[in-house]
Amino acid sequence: MPDNTRSQAITQGAQRSPNRAMLRAVGFSDQDFDKPIVGVANGFSTITPCNKGLNELAISAEGALKEAGAMPQMFGTITISDGISMGTEGMKYSLVSREVIADSIETAVQGESMDGVIAIGGCDKNMPGAMIAMARMNVPAIFVYGGTIKPGRYKGRDLTIVSAFEAVGQYTAHKIDEKELLEVERHSCPGAGSCGGMFTANTMSSAFEAIGMSLPYSSTMAAEDDEKRVSAARSAEVLVDAIRAQIRPRDIITRKSIENAIAVIMAVGGSTNAVLHFLAIAHAAEVDLTIDDFERMRGKVPVLCDLKPSGRYVATDLHKAGGIPQVMKMLLEHGLLHGDCVTISGQTVAEVLQDIPTTPREDQDVIRQWENPMYAQGHLAILKGNLSSEGCVAKITGVKTPKITGPARVFESEETCMAAILARQIQPGDVVVIRYEGPRGGPGMREMLSPTSALIGEGLGDSVGLITDGRFSGGTYGMVVGHVAPEAFVGGTIALVHEGDSITIDAEQRLLQLNVSDEELARRRAEWKQPQPRYMRGVLAKYAKSVSTASRGAVTD
Repeated sequence: MPDNTRSQAITQGAQRSPNRAMLRAVGFSDQDFDKPIVGVANGFSTITPCNKGLNELAISAEGALKEAGAMPQMFGTITISDGISMGTEGMKYSLVSREVIADSIETAVQGESMDGVIAIGGCDKNMPGAMIAMARMNVPAIFVYGGTIKPGRYKGRDLTIVSAFEAVGQYTAHKIDEKELLEVERHSCPGAGSCGGMFTANTMSSAFEAIGMSLPYSSTMAAEDDEKRVSAARSAEVLVDAIRAQIRPRDIITRKSIENAIAVIMAVGGSTNAVLHFLAIAHAAEVDLTIDDFERMRGKVPVLCDLKPSGRYVATDLHKAGGIPQVMKMLLEHGLLHGDCVTISGQTVAEVLQDIPTTPREDQDVIRQWENPMYAQGHLAILKGNLSSEGCVAKITGVKTPKITGPARVFESEETCMAAILARQIQPGDVVVIRYEGPRGGPGMREMLSPTSALIGEGLGDSVGLITDGRFSGGTYGMVVGHVAPEAFVGGTIALVHEGDSITIDAEQRLLQLNVSDEELARRRAEWKQPQPRYMRGVLAKYAKSVSTASRGAVTD
């Protein structure tokens, strides 16, 4: 171990005896004071199935750290269940929790002068929250994903949490009865683990494997399988080696490695939330990255994997088919990855992938052959126009109607929109506008899985457009556009839309346009007044005062 570990400043010397006394009380003995102190940021919680199994992983990592010659110090960090809070006021805390997680990890690690940290998380914001903290602190670090949930089964088909949300719309449209709705609910989430499709959690875990901050294959393992505990222990061993070699997050999180992560996100059909989170991670790592870089990468990378929400398979199927290493090897073979990027193990990406076949197995169709991709170009498009001068994010692959021009149906919150959908007041050809749900206006930029799933359940997913300054769940698909910036609360054009205005969403031209004259928009802007903040005190009020625009990652520092 290096002689200049940060923790030794605390543990060595007679003048530090009070500090040593405190450490003895938590298990240190004489021979432990020369060892590096490694934080175990444990996101264990029974709030959500995503984090239910994390304590076992933390205990495995703790034991492996001791065996490798380090002294672990475990501490807790929070989580919010996006799935449980979806469609409620509580969802406003979801994106906020990313910042709380980052701040809590930074506070514990820096406050105790730890020499490294292994973060163990499951639900959506655990991952970017941990990575933001790692990039800020720049002490050796590794991320351990809690693992994906196994699919539920009902009537011979795989179910995910999105199945339950879509069933609500199907029930409202009288396509299924109450008994069927209940059975889908009962079977959608069979145990521990994060949502099973290529939704936000599995998108971010895959991207962290691609960027080199997690071990190969770890991002698609099932939470309840033994290999996940083995991987957690191995991650701890690799981290101790990284402390010895002083491999730091900013050695790994670079412009080139973020491009690798974006390439993988495109190839697996990942979540729109990845755009927001990687802008924030790049900001923390002081890497120059803009929202336009995602559009540049989208044009280069095909969608190779047939995964939910718009495809057929779940993350455990991807794991069996070869996992993220197989996808990465294909991208590397075709010049779409930077093979010289270093990973947490000290190996380069090319070295990690050296023994991976250049083509996927023929006996599976989760990962498509290179010459037969799902789509020739990536699915996450950045749209611009007078409705979103800073840019917004849309999933454009698999959409049967890539262009829609229709009348605006304007709602000032998710709840009022959801009520209209369930009352069957939305018609084919409408463009639904949900505003004042942005980072500052919400505040907290809620995800809109409930209305989008309800529209799909009612059979309107291909004929109705939806735009919002809020976010979408990783489980969302259809003609939906999120992260509209500038947001309504700061006077973005979305605040000036009137009921019945003509709006164009054109995925092919990357256009989001309000078809109203400049003169009329100027008149409306002169009349617009910023509403009072919805929260005046507490976490949400503090967040609203400090958060940036979505086009910069909704960062708070």
